[in-house]
Amino acid sequence: MLILAAAFVGCQSDPSKRVVIVTGEDYKGHVWQETTPVLRRNLAEDHRLVVEVTHDLALLRSPRLREFDAVVMHFKNYDPELPGRGGHDNLASFVRRGGGLVLVHFACGAFQEFKDDFGKLVGRVWNPSLRGHDPYGSFKVEILDIGHPVTDGLTSFTTTDELYTCLEGTTPIDVLAEARSKVDGRRYPMAFVLSFGRGRVFHCVLGHDARALSVPAVGELYRRGTAWVAGLDHGGG
Repeated sequence: MLILAAAFVGCQSDPSKRVVIVTGEDYKGHVWQETTPVLRRNLAEDHRLVVEVTHDLALLRSPRLREFDAVVMHFKNYDPELPGRGGHDNLASFVRRGGGLVLVHFACGAFQEFKDDFGKLVGRVWNPSLRGHDPYGSFKVEILDIGHPVTDGLTSFTTTDELYTCLEGTTPIDVLAEARSKVDGRRYPMAFVLSFGRGRVFHCVLGHDARALSVPAVGELYRRGTAWVAGLDHGGG
């Protein structure tokens, strides 16, 4: 059964966009039961975003997906049949037609069974043969594109998180933020955007746990990224 819970409905005079966080499964080290409420609160601070949550990955293969303006992927599926090929293709069709898509942390590892097609949709995907990330700890996230609506006016910040080094792909992306690994000295994208058909995608690998998602700058990145993919500017905080 699909379980949806509305977070906040703004004033009728305000523009509003329906956003659904799809969660309920992940790597055992990612406690989605703790991170989802933090993510939801972060997004709902923009009162134009009507945020709902489902623990049923099957939503991605349902026609009901069209009821939303943006989908936030906060899961890594391990069952190749759920959401399955139908879920991937329905999601891709949703974005291609103008829907928004946000990926949170290890959502880059979803749809491993269709990773080539998934990479075209989300820009970069997890490669399990690469080194996963630096040890959990403090590092600086550098804002690169200060002219993009998601990062306009934001400044670089320090967070305590996992610095992902495991993404691969060749799809053109616009990197908004990056960080330098303390292990190999290389720079890796922490947040980036791309277009897919008429839709927008915001992909961010920050947010390993509730503490990491509670960093104000991280919350603002996700809030702005979600507003942007849903077709809004960042003025609704």
